[in-house]
Amino acid sequence: MTVEQFLAENTRKLDASGVGTARLDIMVLLEDCLNKNRTHLLAHPDLILSSEQLKWLTSRVTRRAKHEPLAYIRGKSEFYGREFIINKNVLEPRPESETMIDMLLNTQNLSVQPAIVDIGTGSGALAITAKLELPQATVMGIDIDAKCLEVAKANANRYKTDIEFKKGSLLTPLTSNFQLVSPVFLLANLPYVPDHYQINEAAGAEPRIAIFGGEDGLDLYRRFFGQLDSFDRKPEAVFTESMPPQHDALADIAEQFGFKLAATDDFIQKFIRG
Repeated sequence: MTVEQFLAENTRKLDASGVGTARLDIMVLLEDCLNKNRTHLLAHPDLILSSEQLKWLTSRVTRRAKHEPLAYIRGKSEFYGREFIINKNVLEPRPESETMIDMLLNTQNLSVQPAIVDIGTGSGALAITAKLELPQATVMGIDIDAKCLEVAKANANRYKTDIEFKKGSLLTPLTSNFQLVSPVFLLANLPYVPDHYQINEAAGAEPRIAIFGGEDGLDLYRRFFGQLDSFDRKPEAVFTESMPPQHDALADIAEQFGFKLAATDDFIQKFIRG
């Protein structure tokens, strides 16, 4: 079977299964299997696939047809132009979360040696990206799930980044040392999908604990800002992610605990001390 034939046949298979990105997914799998970019593959449609290559590809197409996330099938995903290890224990980093890094980098009062804490670090994509973009920063990642931290540490080792990872719920690991470092910037991409919200089948295969945030999706943010209220020294800025229709409610929550909205860009909001 040629690349062109495989692409056409299996695009139809994924289309029939209701996968909205069928052709793109097949092309990505072909790139992985043949270690060639799509420009090369499209320029050589008559390239013959070996029996081993067909076996490898077919097994992965079968998994994708069952709506398993492509990142889990590949064992990796891209974020901010870099490749990160991904498995079923972590949420796949989303493109909209890249805006959080952009907003952090554009912060005017970013110090020479900022302290950055990624709350709910998951795969570590945000924390590691922050460290790579700001090598002078002290970076910490926190997650309640030890399996997530294993993935985050593997990604940190891959990029040789010096990041401290701690296990705990939201800000609890910071109670002993949070006030020793300043200025601090918090990245909080917490679960924000309302419990009743209908998500797609692929997202349904991801950890529920990393997706759903209560009746209105903002329960974790209430706890987060509530914990933050107990610290004597507040962070310079807090960056959050939520759905745009939730932004007004999240701004109200932040305001209750002394933080005012400074900027909004798509899914991302920046709060500063009020």
